Amino acid sequence: MEVTKETDNRISLIAQIVRIVAIAMAVFQIYTAQFGLFSALVQRSIHLAFACTLVFLIYPLSKRFAEAYSWRLRMIDWGLAAVAITTLVHLSMTYKTLAMRGGEASTADLWLGGILLLLVLECTRRLMGPALPIITLIAILYTLLGDRIPGMWGHFPIDHEQFISYQYLTTEGLFGIPLGVSASFIFVFIMFGAFLVSSGTGEFFIKFSNALAGHFRGGPAKVAVVSSGFFGTISGSAVANVVSTGSFTIPLMKKIGYRGVFAGAVESVSSTGGQFMPPVMGAGAFIMADMLGVGYLEVVKAAILPGVLYFLALFWMVHMEALKLGLRGLNREELPPLWATIKAGGHLMIPAFLLIGFLIMGYSPMKAGLWAIISVWVISAIRKATRMGFRAVLNAMEKGATGCLEVALACACAGIVIGCVTQTGLGLKFSGLIIDAAGGNLILSLIFVMFASIILGMGLTTSAAYILTVILGGPVLIELGVNPLAAHMFVFYYACLSTVTPPVALASFAGAAIAGSKPFATGFESMRLAAVAYLVPYFFVFSPELIWKGSLGAIGLAAFSATIGTIALGSGLMGYLVDRLNWIFRLLLLAAGVALIQPGLWSDIFGVIVLGGLALYQRWQGRKTVSADAVTI
Repeated sequence: MEVTKETDNRISLIAQIVRIVAIAMAVFQIYTAQFGLFSALVQRSIHLAFACTLVFLIYPLSKRFAEAYSWRLRMIDWGLAAVAITTLVHLSMTYKTLAMRGGEASTADLWLGGILLLLVLECTRRLMGPALPIITLIAILYTLLGDRIPGMWGHFPIDHEQFISYQYLTTEGLFGIPLGVSASFIFVFIMFGAFLVSSGTGEFFIKFSNALAGHFRGGPAKVAVVSSGFFGTISGSAVANVVSTGSFTIPLMKKIGYRGVFAGAVESVSSTGGQFMPPVMGAGAFIMADMLGVGYLEVVKAAILPGVLYFLALFWMVHMEALKLGLRGLNREELPPLWATIKAGGHLMIPAFLLIGFLIMGYSPMKAGLWAIISVWVISAIRKATRMGFRAVLNAMEKGATGCLEVALACACAGIVIGCVTQTGLGLKFSGLIIDAAGGNLILSLIFVMFASIILGMGLTTSAAYILTVILGGPVLIELGVNPLAAHMFVFYYACLSTVTPPVALASFAGAAIAGSKPFATGFESMRLAAVAYLVPYFFVFSPELIWKGSLGAIGLAAFSATIGTIALGSGLMGYLVDRLNWIFRLLLLAAGVALIQPGLWSDIFGVIVLGGLALYQRWQGRKTVSADAVTI
């Protein structure tokens, strides 16, 4: 009994320390969001110090070390946290003297920098598993040993002093753009999401979606599409979104007759789609705008049509599956009334609109996010049921800090990889190698970049996947004449789709766990439902009208034909239009869908004729069957 009580006290002590550190991190980020960032090395090193400390405190060296009998072994984690803080505080306090000595590294700098790089890899391993640390280690080994590789893949000699100095003492490596983005506005938007959840907005999304679409055919699946799309755009993690909303939507889908595989796939595809649906795009819109040096609204405009097409296709396929299986929606008695739901929680939507308004008014993403957070707290007080007290605010700040850990550590590793790529010159050579391998053919280059983006993005958060893949894939496409925004969007889409693409389809696997279905079967079903997202990036590379480039007439025509094409494509994939389709008709519809999504007059005419002709033929066949039955009777 005494041992149990002592263990509980120790666990409680750790939880309290974690809470204090997390809230301190949130306070630091709020302060800098309002009053301005410190110099790059200081801001990023303090941000990383908080992140590493929290990882070492929350995630033990091994799961068995978390047990009560291993308390003394947990001291290793405390020691590692102290070392991480030392290496980062040293940098933030000596960055001025570093400039005075011309950037030359001292012995202390080299030791502390080398230790920090190892600690960052260890934190990432504990938090996200081995995939990203292995990629980072390969990049480090290539930097240190790549001079021994003959031919184009080799590079000039780089010793450990040059490597550590570049990574630790400059803003080109570990403390590069990815960590800078994490230390500024990504944190703010993650905390905005935490405040929304704490105020009950996530629960409202689900109730509102149920009230809106729950009574339609296959209603729960349509609820999953709407609610996950809403929540996914602010969550920044498709997997977290699946776990949050899927626990409500997947059981309801199975209840009315959807297969477990299909239910898990719908939720994972919806959650992934939120990552490239404006306005926030899981913070991807802000990162892309920053990396391209363009306005935030330009990125949002480019993402609107592809995002709408993605969710339209998913919604249509869900509807076709419901028709094919003869499913109904939920009874009205089982659903919350729409107006009562809006009356009770509709005010919780206001902060999201305010966020968009702040951004349109020209506020920086960081300032807009900060004022959106404040608006959540103020607006939640309108009703007693949603009011956020002091404790709820502290809880949201803690969740925001702990929720940013994956992004912070992934961005740190991405910074290391970027540093390796730039220091060795691989980034410049990679473009030439891909172009040579493709023989200068744009289609082949796009295919190579697509596979590279999916593979490199596996197992990573949206932001980290995009940053890691665009440094290699983006320049290839731009060099071949692709519009820079289209090139970045192309890479971004496939980096996001890695979460539903086997073999490492984390969002699909999370959906499968809730649905009780087979992970790989759910992953392949997810690929089928996300088919439009696999195709559209190719079309907006060749026809920029789909990313809002061109005259309004051309954009309107492209949007209309792509919408019709999405319907054709969805019916072809699901095998249902007016009635069930045989394989010949399905192939015709798939061809029509591809032709319609790709802007062009003759392709549009072909697609419309095929889609319209098959619909009329099936209606005629249906009436003929009914007439024959009537005669027989």
